[in-house]
Amino acid sequence: MDKSQIKQLKALAHKLKPIVTVGQHGMKDSINDELAIAIDFHQLVKVKISVGDRDVRDALVAELVKTHRAELVQKIGNVAVFYKRNFDKENLLKKF
Repeated sequence: MDKSQIKQLKALAHKLKPIVTVGQHGMKDSINDELAIAIDFHQLVKVKISVGDRDVRDALVAELVKTHRAELVQKIGNVAVFYKRNFDKENLLKKF
């Protein structure tokens, strides 16, 4: 994705509330399943990660990107925004 596309996704994500929350006990299979469903349906998902320190959160975000083959749009504190294009739905990104 180029910078203008990332900027569009950040603007769309600003008004979103976290759909999935990873609690203090870390990732569970049920959370992964829920995130897979949410990202497939919404394409753009905000996730709240309330686990450990920054290094642990960064590792978890990297794992989620790899597991769900999504792109990290932004990460601020304990909130991360992921995007994965669903070709069966309308594209969120405007074409130039």
